[in-house]
Amino acid sequence: MNKLLSLAAAAALTLTSFTAYAAGGALVPPEMPWPSVGYFGAFDKASLQRGLKVYTEVCSGCHSLRLLSYRDLGDLGYSNAEVKAYAAEYEVLSEPNKDGDRVLIQASSADKFVSPYANEQEARALNSGALPPDLSLIVKARNRGKGNFFANFYDMLRGRGYASGADYVYALMTGYGDPPADVEIAEGMHYNKWFVGNAIAMAQPIYKADPAADGTPGTIEQQAKDIASFLMWASEPRFEERRAMGTKVLLFIALFIIVLYMLKRRVWRDVH
Repeated sequence: MNKLLSLAAAAALTLTSFTAYAAGGALVPPEMPWPSVGYFGAFDKASLQRGLKVYTEVCSGCHSLRLLSYRDLGDLGYSNAEVKAYAAEYEVLSEPNKDGDRVLIQASSADKFVSPYANEQEARALNSGALPPDLSLIVKARNRGKGNFFANFYDMLRGRGYASGADYVYALMTGYGDPPADVEIAEGMHYNKWFVGNAIAMAQPIYKADPAADGTPGTIEQQAKDIASFLMWASEPRFEERRAMGTKVLLFIALFIIVLYMLKRRVWRDVH
């Protein structure tokens, strides 16, 4: 009995700690209506393509996507020829030739996204000692639970927990501005109301641009939404496939339980 009470107390303390963590620190970004959230949600391919454009023109100069391959872009609606043309804009080192030398060649669809830096040392040297984070899993890294197991489980089922990192990315991209009169920002830092401490080394990356080719306005908010959607997809390119498979498995289990129950009733009907 005492052991059971101890376990219950430990569980309560753990949940309280998680709740305090979620409530403390930086402001919690508002939930955005991502189209991929929900049991039957799906990514907006047009938004993902615009997000790739924002990454290519704005983010790729400092941030890598080392876990994503160029061929994955086929899931965004691009043809094989378009994927090959996009990859060919970058260069990678070839395999060693017979003399052991390696030369720069055009990247292929099978290659990972090329990093803007040769190595970590170069990245730090060009960024005043700071290492720009890789964006492959940035959305997952910024996911935050609600401090309640059942709430987190429900969010996981409908994809809301998966999207909380995208909420943060969107908020960060749109959170730049002039600091309040009572807030002092150190030289070389920039005010962002959603960043912890409100002082961030990265300057505002997105500004108002011309409308996209499909007519979508080039507002900061729209570009932030598109890049957040793209990074949400990039962190789990097979998310929709896995969710569809999970739904099929759950339906199969439910049907299997019904069959077992009916079989049990049939086998034991004479006994009862």
